[in-house]
Amino acid sequence: MDRINIIDFGSQYTQLIARKVREQKVYCQIVPCTAAKKKILEGDPQGLILSGGPSSVYDKNAPRIDPEIFDSGIPILGICYGMQLTSLLLGGKIHRSREREYGQAKLRLNSKFKIQNSKLFRGIPEESQVWMSHGDSVQAPPKGFVTLASTANCRIAAMADVRRNIYGLQFHPEVNHTDQGQKIIANFLFRVCRCKGDWTMDSIIEQSVNDIRQKAGRSKIVLGLSGGVDSSVAAVLISKAVGKQLHCIFVDNGLLRLNERAEVERVFKKQFKIPLVTVDAAARFYQKLKGVDYPEQKRKIIGKEFIEVFAGAAKKIGGVGFLAQGTIYPDVIESVSFKGPSATIKSHHNVGGLPRNMRKLQLVEPLRELFKDEVRQLGLSLGLPKEMVMRHPFPGPGLAVRVLGEVTRERCDILRAADKIFIDELRAAGWYPRTSQAFAVLLPVKAVGVMGDERTYQNVLALRAVNTTDFMTAEWTRLPEGLLARVSSRIVNQVKGINRVVYDISNKPPATIEWE
Repeated sequence: MDRINIIDFGSQYTQLIARKVREQKVYCQIVPCTAAKKKILEGDPQGLILSGGPSSVYDKNAPRIDPEIFDSGIPILGICYGMQLTSLLLGGKIHRSREREYGQAKLRLNSKFKIQNSKLFRGIPEESQVWMSHGDSVQAPPKGFVTLASTANCRIAAMADVRRNIYGLQFHPEVNHTDQGQKIIANFLFRVCRCKGDWTMDSIIEQSVNDIRQKAGRSKIVLGLSGGVDSSVAAVLISKAVGKQLHCIFVDNGLLRLNERAEVERVFKKQFKIPLVTVDAAARFYQKLKGVDYPEQKRKIIGKEFIEVFAGAAKKIGGVGFLAQGTIYPDVIESVSFKGPSATIKSHHNVGGLPRNMRKLQLVEPLRELFKDEVRQLGLSLGLPKEMVMRHPFPGPGLAVRVLGEVTRERCDILRAADKIFIDELRAAGWYPRTSQAFAVLLPVKAVGVMGDERTYQNVLALRAVNTTDFMTAEWTRLPEGLLARVSSRIVNQVKGINRVVYDISNKPPATIEWE
């Protein structure tokens, strides 16, 4: 299988580079620039991409790589900082700017150089729009390099040593603002690196099944099934590999969406015939959450209780040798990136939080090399229901962080019913796939209302819908007034205990997507 290694110098776009490479059906991995040469060249990659980064090559602690990498004979593409570092290490000169160039620019290919000789710009118009985000720039390229393109403010916007297949771009081809960016990336992958583009869902499934079988042998595997996308896809993939050796544990903590338990049991028990243990622990969770209204305390209580319930169920299965988790690639990248260790990964991905008798279990993480959209594609290929695979994100603590204030069974039941109406109406109107995340929040306040000529004093419900590409920022979704009116009317009339519905029009930042 072809492979591209992306060397991360701290760019905010590094993951985007990886996604663009994978869209071309070419496998890639992100490697921190602090890694040794052996790690950077791991897997015999067909090519290397050096990412951008926030540093200046002249900074005291500016990140570097081993210069011998440029003598490896492997095609290399340096982007922004990656281009500047390439130039510096190979003897070029870098101009240190006082101000950054940020935004759109017009790229002009160098008419003095025969572009047909440059595989990187094959099929690219003589002028196109690109996205710049840099301070330093290459003043004089290294010996053997030629200038391929320029902009009004950047004399060397692209350079190449065609003989050695080393290229540099001052602009960012991975962002949508660069018109021909995907074409340029494709040219590097297929014309320069000669990749075949054979990394498909079928090949992923085949390779994963073989790896899981080889690793697990005849041992039992346990997996905490939440009904979410990641754990669901992991369960079906592992089951395809080892069959009845997989034992899923579904903890009903009373904080789930309406009918979620029944849906999970239907899909995994009946459709896929996967051994599934359901633990009804709702009363236990409600008791532990009694009187608790601080969000972080709720999360800690729920995480601790989940681990204890899960461990107890796994012990009853007996003879377990492996613990399966739905860890996905962004989780892995956060913990190994150039920017240093990430904040604590959510508890169900943290083996250290398990009881001592379970820490000896070996991990099975079949999704750890996939992005979220790839996990969804894999789920569809494995036959999971589209409604389950394409569902919006749901917080680990469940409704506990959407019932603001104290969490009780009654308040969760009210929220469950209202949230179901909201989601059903979004689906019926075709708006569910047009939003990134939508949900209802039960507020810790009551309001006066009038129903049937009688005064009421009941709960206030907030609706939230946002659009985002990365969940780091988000805009509130402009849902049609008619749709909101219909949702509000149904909730007030059909859900006992709610007499007022409001719509959250806050962006992230300054707000967060979830309320707690």
